[in-house]
Amino acid sequence: MANTFARTPRAGRPQWTGMPSFGPFGSSDSASSGFDDYDEYVESNIPESGPFLDAGDLLTGADHLAVHRLARDLFEERGVYDMTFGYNLAKLNLDRRHPGAGYRYAEVGSVLRAEFTPTTEFCPQSEVLTKASFRAWNGLADRHDYDRVEVAIAPMHHSAAAINDELASLAETFAETGTIPGDDASARSAPW
Repeated sequence: MANTFARTPRAGRPQWTGMPSFGPFGSSDSASSGFDDYDEYVESNIPESGPFLDAGDLLTGADHLAVHRLARDLFEERGVYDMTFGYNLAKLNLDRRHPGAGYRYAEVGSVLRAEFTPTTEFCPQSEVLTKASFRAWNGLADRHDYDRVEVAIAPMHHSAAAINDELASLAETFAETGTIPGDDASARSAPW
């Protein structure tokens, strides 16, 4: 039987190795497949910055690309996948079918702010995706030099206020305690 969840054991515990491809939405990264490259900054294909990023220094060009490649790696390790398209959430920034969707970043001192713009204002996965992103960034904090990463959803989403309140609460708890409520990656058998 095929390994449906693309998981292989490592040192006695499951290790996330990526999602299987689901038809045309999970295709390769090549330019011919409708995706930009991870080393290509295409301003017209990434979201506009929203109010969450206004207080910081917006990352563009090589700085945006470096942070976004790290996001890809962290999301891969923690299994942050958009199930509609069957790919790592970081790949949404590269998907030419959805210009204006994905992540933008800004630095506020030693804090990185990441704002997610979904493909539609009613995206049903937005809460799960943003919380999973927060958990990936801060649960693997040894992989970056930020004190913490704060995540928000763009105000265009119909539940942005409620989701952002929950994300702000997670960020506040993490800033005060260094722990992420409900996150015990070492004890989980699934990446989410």
